[in-house]
Amino acid sequence: MKKIILINGLIVGVVIIGAYFVGTASDSNTGHLAGQVWLGYLVMIVAFSLIFFGIKQYRDRELGGVIRYGTGVTVGLGITLVASIVYVGVWEVNLAATDYAFINDYTESLIEKSRSEGASIEEMAQLLTATEAMKVQYGKTPYRLIMTFLEIFPVGLLITLLSAAVLRKSSVLSSSPGPDVASD
Repeated sequence: MKKIILINGLIVGVVIIGAYFVGTASDSNTGHLAGQVWLGYLVMIVAFSLIFFGIKQYRDRELGGVIRYGTGVTVGLGITLVASIVYVGVWEVNLAATDYAFINDYTESLIEKSRSEGASIEEMAQLLTATEAMKVQYGKTPYRLIMTFLEIFPVGLLITLLSAAVLRKSSVLSSSPGPDVASD
C-alpha cells in the first residue's frame, strides 16, 4: 500500500506543480496571474484521477479484487496527502527562490485587472485595502502553508471519496452463475 501511495502521490504532486509553473510562465507574458483558476482546478482533477487507478491497483493486485470503502479511502487519502505535501514543499522552495515575489505580483495583477474592467474609485480603494491585508497574511508562514495545502487537498479528498465508493467490492463475483443459482 505504501509504495502505491508514494508513487501515485509523487506523480500527482509533480504534475500539478509542473502545470502551475508552465501556466505561470505563459501567463507572465500576458500579465494575468489571476486569470486561469478554472484551468488549475481542471489540471488537479485530471492529475488526481490517479487516485482512482491507485485504489484499483491496490484492490486488484494486493487484495485479490476485494476492497472495502474505508480501505479505498485510506489509499486515496494517502495519495492526496503525499501530493499535497509535494505541492506545498515545492511551492515554498519556489517562493524562497523568487524572494517571495508571488504575492506582490498576484495582488498587482488583481489591481490591474480591476482597473482594466473600469472599477470605481471606491471599489479600487476596497481592493487596495484587501490586497494589503492579503500580503500581510501571506507573509505568515503557518497561514501560507495552510492556504497552499487547502488549494489542493479538497480536490483530492473529493476524488478519493468518489473513487473509493465506485471501486469498493465486498467479494469477487464470478462472471457466470454457479450450479446452485436458478435462472429465470
